[in-house]
Amino acid sequence: MDLSVRTQSKRQVIDLTDQIQSLIPARTTGLATLTVLHSAAAVTTANLDPGTDRDLLDALDLIIPIRPWRHPHDPEHASDHLLASLIGPSVSLPIQAGKLLTGTWQRLVLIELDGPKTRKLRLTITDS
Repeated sequence: MDLSVRTQSKRQVIDLTDQIQSLIPARTTGLATLTVLHSAAAVTTANLDPGTDRDLLDALDLIIPIRPWRHPHDPEHASDHLLASLIGPSVSLPIQAGKLLTGTWQRLVLIELDGPKTRKLRLTITDS
């Protein structure tokens, strides 16, 4: 299943948990894999208590130093591509009885690193 998400700012964390959950057929047991089809965005799980989205983005900014990058088409967003590679383009979560299995505070998130943009994602459900 293909999805499209419009981001609103340069760096942003978007909770996709409920949207993805709504796409999982009832009684499915297996694995849901969500992949973002871009090189300056990523998907993962995160705690989204108030303010933790900003904490996550602030921590990511600290990981990559400010320096002259050799990125050929736009050195200004080389760090966006590097962070996307570190976080990763996909995440897989188990499904049991039609429900994503997540921890109490775990949410499925898209991390925008070079927005605002429209991001394409693919959800693959493997029924076991």
